[in-house]
Amino acid sequence: MLEIMAGVDEYDSTLSTADVPSFSSNLAKPGVKKIAYLQEALSSPGVDQQVKDNLNVYIDKLRAAGHTVEPISFDYLDYLVPAYYILAMAEASSNLSRYDGVHYGYRSPKATDLQSTYKRSRSEGFGKEVKRRIMLGTFVLSAGYYDAYYAKAQKVRRLIREQTDTILKDYDFILVPTAPEPAFEIGKVEKDPVVTYLHDIFTVQASLTGAPAISLPSGNNSEGLPLGLQLLTRHFEEQELLNFAKNFLEL
Repeated sequence: MLEIMAGVDEYDSTLSTADVPSFSSNLAKPGVKKIAYLQEALSSPGVDQQVKDNLNVYIDKLRAAGHTVEPISFDYLDYLVPAYYILAMAEASSNLSRYDGVHYGYRSPKATDLQSTYKRSRSEGFGKEVKRRIMLGTFVLSAGYYDAYYAKAQKVRRLIREQTDTILKDYDFILVPTAPEPAFEIGKVEKDPVVTYLHDIFTVQASLTGAPAISLPSGNNSEGLPLGLQLLTRHFEEQELLNFAKNFLEL
């Protein structure tokens, strides 16, 4: 899938023009690597104890396999989720503005005039979470709030990327839990969306920095719910990430 998605696209001028290797054909056993893990993942009270134990188990396995595994601190951990969601919601608002029942997308059959077409089409055509993101995104992009929220989030994003790149100059990979808690039980509904957003604390680092990342299964907790660990690496080092991920699953 990565081989198909990566590379030049005639409809997107923002993509890299670098050649895309045959990742699946080039899989090879990686050598000894230097790996950093976020010490906050083990010290934060917001991380489930079994998630911490699982991370420790794999740290020990990696060291036993000959890899160097060291703790590092990430100063901007608490800013990852706020920065990500400001930017993600602003982009959602901007990108979904065309879905108005006139220019593009679903049009309500109950509409009677132009105003009701806009209101009914967007009310009926989007779910609660999408509407929440559009409203928040429109707010942070509005006059008077753009600099206070969106522009500041972009500055924080730059700081996060710079620190991530600095870490990856000294280490081959960053190891973190995929989520601070085990997977949700089937059918569980979280009433507070902020609680749900906070579960992204470890995964949005890759989204904000554009760093290649992969989530790997790492067993189950005592209740049989899946646990996962995530690896991040340098830009355009997907081959090394896939090589190491394949070896990681065999530890």
